[in-house]
Amino acid sequence: MKNFQLITGVLTALFCAVVFHIEAQSQKGKTGVFALTHATLETVTKGSIANGTLIISQGKITAMGEGVEIPAGAEVIDCKGLFVYPGMIDGSTNVGLSEVGADPRTTDYNEIGDVIPQMKALTAVNPSAVAIPVTRVSGVTTALSSPSGSLFPGTAALINLHGYTPDQMFAGFEGVVMTYPAGGRRGFWDRRTDEEIKKATDASLKKLNEVWERAVQYQKVDSATGGKSAGYYPEMQALLPVVRGERALLIEVNAAKDITAVLKWVKERKIAKVVLTGVAEGWRVADQIAKAKIPVIVGGVLVLPTREYDRYDQGYANAGMLKKAGVKVAIGSDERGNQNFRDLPYHAGFAVAYGMDKSDALKAITIVPAEIFGVADQLGSLEIGKQATLFVCDGDPFENKTQIKQVFIDGWQIPLSSRQTQLYDEFLKREPGVSKR
Repeated sequence: MKNFQLITGVLTALFCAVVFHIEAQSQKGKTGVFALTHATLETVTKGSIANGTLIISQGKITAMGEGVEIPAGAEVIDCKGLFVYPGMIDGSTNVGLSEVGADPRTTDYNEIGDVIPQMKALTAVNPSAVAIPVTRVSGVTTALSSPSGSLFPGTAALINLHGYTPDQMFAGFEGVVMTYPAGGRRGFWDRRTDEEIKKATDASLKKLNEVWERAVQYQKVDSATGGKSAGYYPEMQALLPVVRGERALLIEVNAAKDITAVLKWVKERKIAKVVLTGVAEGWRVADQIAKAKIPVIVGGVLVLPTREYDRYDQGYANAGMLKKAGVKVAIGSDERGNQNFRDLPYHAGFAVAYGMDKSDALKAITIVPAEIFGVADQLGSLEIGKQATLFVCDGDPFENKTQIKQVFIDGWQIPLSSRQTQLYDEFLKREPGVSKR
């Protein structure tokens, strides 16, 4: 009898534990066949479709337009009065690589060493990072997660913001990150003399050139021997596809004179695939960038001027001025310090308010970064055959009053839940605690 009671008690406890565990889990995404009906489809590349229907099946957009037949068994989502946009792409983040900035144990974007291009962001991405659901429920569905902090801090990866493993999240692009040695002061706190700054810059440039020359020589040996005699040299192996023009070099550079120097440096070395990131003073040398035909990812629009005598709104106008000069421009949030990557549409909105054409700004956070990263056949616009990575909203996504109603990533319907929505729901109607005194 006692054994029976013991067994019954154990089974009851296990049952309760399973039930409580299931109830405690977060909402899950679901896949299937979906029909978004009566919506305005903002394709980005082919105009708008009023009162359109978009069909999602097997992770792809399989049909879209007016009068589209709804497949049998599809889950119909009435989007009357709503808008469907392709998911936004943020090209300037460290999402998934940082959790608590003040605790180095939770950050994985700044490893020890000046030349570590072999450190891959994709292997370090935490799919359960709190910032991921916060970001995606704002319509930002894809992001470039980048290491930072040294000359060659690692290799960045483009990820979709849904998945249980980094490989499931991988969106098809990796690029080696390079930080060009800055030739000026790092900020108002930089108390170095001009001579000390020049000495430090010259030393960094010398090291950069030495590393690149070793990479070129490594490529020659590797090509001559069929990869058999180059030896184990992970830093050079990571740079090998860049030297060969098979992988992009993402160069972080901001000051105007440094941008000019980078353009010369790239041209002299005949580097085939280059993207400039940051480019805070790109507007000063926009014509030179356009002539070089190098795309840029403007690292944030909601920024202060780089110089005290510049207009207060110069950072807001930077992206638009670059675009008008003929530069291929993508906009990133560059919110790596506070992880507000969800603010990407507002960076684009400010660019519009200060001179950028609205359609260009929308493209700068959708199809243009997709083109820069070589994934425009899958992401960046609403087209049949592309990934069903998109969002549904009730207004202009550049306006903060607009509400996101649905998010799909690679065909998965994503719950509109995040730490912030959970906290909002928890404290919206607080009931006073019961005192035990």
